[in-house]
Amino acid sequence: MEEEEALVVDMEAAAMAREEAMKKGEMMAQVSWLLVLAIYLAFPSFQRERLDDMGFEEILRMERMRADAPLTQALRSRWDTEATAFMFPWGHMIPNLGDVGRITSLRVYGQLVSGFTYPCYRELARRLLDLTVEQRSSLLSRVRLQESLGLYEMGRGVVESVDKQLQRLTRGCREALVDEPRAQADLDLRHFLTFFLGRLLFATRGDAVHCRFLPLLEELDHVGSYAWGATFLAHQFESLGSSDRQTAISGFYPFLQVWAYLHLPGLRRGILERPGVVPLARRWVPRRDTHPLGDQLASLQDAIDLYPQLDVVWQPYLEEGSEGQPWLEPARPYFGRMVWIHALNLVLPLHIYLTQRSVEVDFF
Repeated sequence: MEEEEALVVDMEAAAMAREEAMKKGEMMAQVSWLLVLAIYLAFPSFQRERLDDMGFEEILRMERMRADAPLTQALRSRWDTEATAFMFPWGHMIPNLGDVGRITSLRVYGQLVSGFTYPCYRELARRLLDLTVEQRSSLLSRVRLQESLGLYEMGRGVVESVDKQLQRLTRGCREALVDEPRAQADLDLRHFLTFFLGRLLFATRGDAVHCRFLPLLEELDHVGSYAWGATFLAHQFESLGSSDRQTAISGFYPFLQVWAYLHLPGLRRGILERPGVVPLARRWVPRRDTHPLGDQLASLQDAIDLYPQLDVVWQPYLEEGSEGQPWLEPARPYFGRMVWIHALNLVLPLHIYLTQRSVEVDFF
C-alpha cells in the first residue's frame, strides 16, 4: 500500500515538474522574441534595410505569437528518430522546405550554412563582436550580449503591459545603437544577428549564446546568400530528436505550431484570424486553453490517437499562390524533393517520399 502511495506521489511530482518545465520553456521563448523585436524596432532605417536585404524582413516583422507548449510537446513525442519524421496512427508526416518557405519566409536555397567548428571562438568574438569568451569556449554571455544592444532592465513591471514593456525596451536599445553608417554600426548589426540566430531562430538549451554562426557574419554583405531556411529545418529535426527529457522545441516555435494548424486542423489549437496574409505564420493565433498544461497534453495525445484520417490535410497549399511571396519562386525546385539538409555539422535526410507513400497508402 505504501509503495502504491509512493508511486502515485512520484507520478504526480513528475507531472508537476514537466508542467513547470513547459511553462519555463514557453516563457523563455516568448521573452527572446520580445527582445529581438525591441532591438529590430530600435534600429535606424538603414540597419533595418540591411536586415531586410538579408531575407529576414518578414520573420522580424511578425506579430508575437503565444507559445503552445502542450502542442509542440505532443508533436515531439511522436517523432521517429530513425525515419526523421513524425509517426502518427495514420502514417509518417514531416515538415518540409515548402512549409518553411510558406510559414516563415526564410530562404531555403543558397550557400550552405557550413564551415569549420572552432574549438575556441575567443579571437573571433573579440575581433567581430568586441566581446570576450572564456579560454577554450564557444559560448558568449547572454547578459553581456544583451547589454551591448541596450537591453538592461528587461523584467516587466507589475502594472506594465507587454506593449508598454516593448516600448520601454525599444527606447533603451535606441539609446545604445548608433544612428548612422560607420564601423560601430557593423558591430551593432553583428551583435543583433548573433542574438537573433542564437536566441530565437536556432536557440539551444542553456542561458549562453553559441558562437557557431560567427564565421558567417564576418562579411555582412554575404549573410543574405545563405540558405537559412534549410538550416532552420535541420535544426528543428535535431531538436525533435534530442533527449526525451526536453519539454520544448528549440528555435522559432511558431513554425511547428502553424504546421500542425494546417495539417491537423481538427485538433482546434489555432484560430485563423487573418486569411490571405503572408507568410502563413501571420494568419494564425493559438486558441486559449485555461486547462492545466498537463491536462492539455494528455487531451492532445488522445485526440491524435483518435484523429480521423480523412481530416488530415496532406496538401495544405493547393489553393495558395505566390502573390506577395517573392522568396517562393526561386525555392520551388527544392519543394517536394528527397534531399539532404546540410547545416554546420549536421547532414539530415528529408524523407518526403516516405511520408507521401505512408500517408497515401493509408488514405487510398
